[in-house]
Amino acid sequence: MAGINRSKLGVITSGSLTAGLTARLEAHESVETMRVGKFVVVRGEQHEFFSMVTDVVLEATNQKVLIDPPDGDAFFHEVLAGTSTYGTLELMPRLMLPADLEQGMLPVKTIPRHFSPVFEADESDFTRVFGSDGGSRFEIGRPLDMDVPVCLNLDRLVERSNGIFGKSGTGKSFLTRLLLCGTIYANAASNLIFDMHSEYGWDAQSEDGTFVKGLRQLFGSDVLIYSLDAASSRKRGVTVDEEVVIGLDQIEVEDITLLQDELNLSSTAAESSYLLMDRFKGQWLSELLKMNSEQIKIFAEESGAHPGALSALKRKLEQVARQGFVRDQANNSTIDRLIDALAHGRHVVLEFGQYRNALAYMLVANIVTRRIHRRWVEQTEHFLRTKNAADKPRQLMITIEEAHKFLNPVTARQTIFGTIAREMRKYGVTLLVVDQRPSSIDSEVLSQIGTRVTALLNDEKDIEAVFTGVSGSGGLKAVLASLDSRQQALVMGHAVPMPVVIRTRPYDGAFYAAVGQVAERTPATQRRALDEADELFPD
Repeated sequence: MAGINRSKLGVITSGSLTAGLTARLEAHESVETMRVGKFVVVRGEQHEFFSMVTDVVLEATNQKVLIDPPDGDAFFHEVLAGTSTYGTLELMPRLMLPADLEQGMLPVKTIPRHFSPVFEADESDFTRVFGSDGGSRFEIGRPLDMDVPVCLNLDRLVERSNGIFGKSGTGKSFLTRLLLCGTIYANAASNLIFDMHSEYGWDAQSEDGTFVKGLRQLFGSDVLIYSLDAASSRKRGVTVDEEVVIGLDQIEVEDITLLQDELNLSSTAAESSYLLMDRFKGQWLSELLKMNSEQIKIFAEESGAHPGALSALKRKLEQVARQGFVRDQANNSTIDRLIDALAHGRHVVLEFGQYRNALAYMLVANIVTRRIHRRWVEQTEHFLRTKNAADKPRQLMITIEEAHKFLNPVTARQTIFGTIAREMRKYGVTLLVVDQRPSSIDSEVLSQIGTRVTALLNDEKDIEAVFTGVSGSGGLKAVLASLDSRQQALVMGHAVPMPVVIRTRPYDGAFYAAVGQVAERTPATQRRALDEADELFPD
């Protein structure tokens, strides 16, 4: 049981199951060492209650002391401390740990009795709650006041869509890179990363100006780099596996509706686009761009479209055609090979090079992801018919930045990303959404986010949004507001047994060495080695 060889911090004096517990600090304990986010263990009669400090309060037994406070004399302070004046901790129990160490953790369904002792959580408590690094457990960081790993369950992480949130400059990209390394490390899922700023493939610049390794350097040929701008990638010394181009015939009406804000499309744009698609099928966009004013007028008369709306649509969609990676016709084989690589356990970083505008990012991400959606749905339905484990599609996680552009309340119901967030868990596809404005993401989508890793946020709307669908979030909001602006995060949700505040794991040489050992023996690497051996030594 907790506390046998530990000093007692205090005792429980009041509380309720819904509001949490109040503990009075021992006289020898300083309130200045008690920080929001700290973990303690309350020893009850039958269970230990693993709890988080959500507030620190100054109290007094005699209000007259506060009306006429003593001067700065240290002697008077010592006389009053622990008797007339004292500190209390507001605690939120998160788990019940049975006295029998062999039993599993339980959700909190009751509270300890009055005067139950409170102890600081130690390494054994954290190991019991969060597990040890290895297998499907991956260290993401350490508690603020302890040097013990806090591990995510990666199998549970990839089961649902997840979110990384935080204001600009709080290290969202490094948190994202940690999670991606973890899923590759444990072979928990294939990863497709839409890398708008070229931060994940080969290397990236950190806040202090140094360069850190990307996924390709750490995991070798298990990670493929595709690019919309191969020349730009090569100038940075990046080996590109294939260059991606998009044909006008690959662009569907749904891709255009996603770009409504970027292109300033009118409310009739979708209707006009569907009329074109009904007539010209897959060539609808290229045919529109070829039309002159007379041809537009004739088509409008025949189809019932408005000629002014068609002319405006053409003018705005010319911005799409002018993107350097867009062609009149494009071979589907490049995107097919990208998807095949994901299906066979490899990981793909899609770089955008010079095309770092929102229009290019949203267009390409939507087109590629829509094809993935179709492939995974077809394969899942085939697996459900055959019930053969070999036919089950590979678990896939798609990483998107600026996620609110795809998942805001207007577009979330129309885009493929909204469909994935709401429905694709059963098909083995989930999202890792990275954003600094979670309040701009549709609330229904946020409610489907399984695990949330949140760095500092200042906007009240964003803070409220992060806790959408989270019970008992009152105390956690205060914890989130107390984070430092860098290298700290609140982790909560499906992949951890309880919310926890961490110092994020350093992305340094020690980390490279840890994941590098695994990179040498990842299943995907082993499979390719066996395939190559079969080719060299056929039966």
